[in-house]
Amino acid sequence: MSLQCGLVGLPNVGKSTIFNALSDAGADSENYPFCTIEPNVGVVPVPDDRLYRLAELADADDTTPATIEFVDIAGLVEGASEGEGLGNQFLGNIREVDLIVHVVRCFEDDNVGHVSGSVDPARDIDVINTELLLKDLETVAKRVEAHQKAANSGDQEAQEKLTVFEALHDHLSDGHWARTFELPANGVDRSLIDELFLLTDKPVLYAANVAESDLPEGNDHVEQVREVADEEEAETVVISADVESQIVAFDDPDERQLFLDDLGLEQPGLERLIRAAYDQLGLITFFTAGPSEARAWTIEKGTRAPEAGGTIHSDFEKGFIRAETVDFSDYDRLGSEAAAREAGEMRAEGKDYVVDDGDVMFFRFNV
Repeated sequence: MSLQCGLVGLPNVGKSTIFNALSDAGADSENYPFCTIEPNVGVVPVPDDRLYRLAELADADDTTPATIEFVDIAGLVEGASEGEGLGNQFLGNIREVDLIVHVVRCFEDDNVGHVSGSVDPARDIDVINTELLLKDLETVAKRVEAHQKAANSGDQEAQEKLTVFEALHDHLSDGHWARTFELPANGVDRSLIDELFLLTDKPVLYAANVAESDLPEGNDHVEQVREVADEEEAETVVISADVESQIVAFDDPDERQLFLDDLGLEQPGLERLIRAAYDQLGLITFFTAGPSEARAWTIEKGTRAPEAGGTIHSDFEKGFIRAETVDFSDYDRLGSEAAAREAGEMRAEGKDYVVDDGDVMFFRFNV
């Protein structure tokens, strides 16, 4: 499945530096080089050591990781919802993404100006969130207006939808995000809200951009971000854009690891950012492996075996018979598919099986 994350934030918060570091991280990947779809969109491999271990055990010719797209959306400014800057264009770009990665400046640097003159994460977050809310209010207000005439004429369906749109407008007006809106008990389906593609209906991940000296835990500015994120039931990743730019410059993995160790980091911030994005979107990974290729596939939690097969090819879902499945840890421990079968760890799963993260799957189908 295609996954797209939009990097948003005020100007000069480090968005483009993070995006460029992601670019370099992708270009450094031996198996799936970073590529640019448009000037501000890049495809990056999802880091997963399990995949490369699986490829080694299966003696696969090729290795194909799952991927994630990042969109570098130019800095929003106050008034963007009314067209300030290139507000309408940028807000339109946000509408297309699956996850908003809100980059927040949490570092002091006299050489890097701030649009508001000082570093204040809570204020900066509020500026962006207000613009998103205002744009959503405009969208919902148009729907209210569009349904009022039909509702007043006695159209029952229009009346039910109008009730929902009015309640949603009140919810947004009170400063609440669309994703926390609860539908009135009038039988209207959530798809009515989904089709609006509201900006505040999207999950958010906060990236607190700090100076190198504030790694790994952050600083007082980061605590402000965490407070906001906790209220929104979002996650915060502490990252240093400047440090990430240095990390991707290392050609030698051992030297890179020494650099990480000196900073007290187990892994680069970009990897933590990608994994957090998966968590926020409720995504997991399953694998396929054979002599020709070992590959990682992204699906939503709760996906059943036939639908998982359908991400590979529609015939796998249409003609699904069973999914021969082994957990990666067992595959790794036993050393091969054949050994897993011999040890009785390879299971025959049917149509109702819910795929687990780390499953290695062999689909049997007939079309």
